[in-house]
Amino acid sequence: MFGLFKKKKIVPEFNFSNIGVDMHSHIIPGIDDGAQTLHDSILLAKRFKALGFKKLIATPHIMADYFRNTPDTINRGLDILRKGLADIQLDLEVDAAAEYYLDETLEKKVKQKEVLTFGKQYLLFELSYINAPQNLFDFIKIIQDAGYTPVLAHPERYPYFYGSIESYYRIRETGCQLQMNSIALTGYYGSGAKRAAEEMVENHLVNFIGSDMHHLKHADALEESLNTPLMQRLLSQHQLNNVLI
Repeated sequence: MFGLFKKKKIVPEFNFSNIGVDMHSHIIPGIDDGAQTLHDSILLAKRFKALGFKKLIATPHIMADYFRNTPDTINRGLDILRKGLADIQLDLEVDAAAEYYLDETLEKKVKQKEVLTFGKQYLLFELSYINAPQNLFDFIKIIQDAGYTPVLAHPERYPYFYGSIESYYRIRETGCQLQMNSIALTGYYGSGAKRAAEEMVENHLVNFIGSDMHHLKHADALEESLNTPLMQRLLSQHQLNNVLI
């Protein structure tokens, strides 16, 4: 009988409010493979808000021959997005940087300081998914010599790093920071990326987490990631640099 009056165990409800900032998304409308319309962007922004985020860093792709964005096109898109959010009175801060592809054009942009960064001069860049770059460590030094801190986007997604936790350690030892896609922990990108993400968390190699949000399926997976033990560990026990932005 007395068991009826026992206090129920309170299960903590995890969300992203304790880090507050997502630093990798494709929410600016119509300039890359992310949100295509302002309506799409607003739907994604509402999901970010519901998951506890207070601030977003939009990071459109910049890639020669595919996504020829510039600081000007990105900032114009940012203005459109901010106005759209203001019109519906959605209290969500949005800034912009970019996700740069490591190609033949990037070195010149970095040296001429024609890049968009976030936070403390963090520069987000990505690699080919097919071929391991031969000049990765040289390029990391070029970024650093220009006064920026390199952040490698979603290292868990590059198959040539699978089974080699030492690769992540070597990259980290240069001073380059690692940004894991949160949804990798759900298996969204497959078992190889899931295991690589788990190894990164278990070895305390994650500096930033990001949504890499492109569409609503990513939003669903991001919400699902909150149910994984390793995401709960990241949010409650690890020091993530998202809080510094």
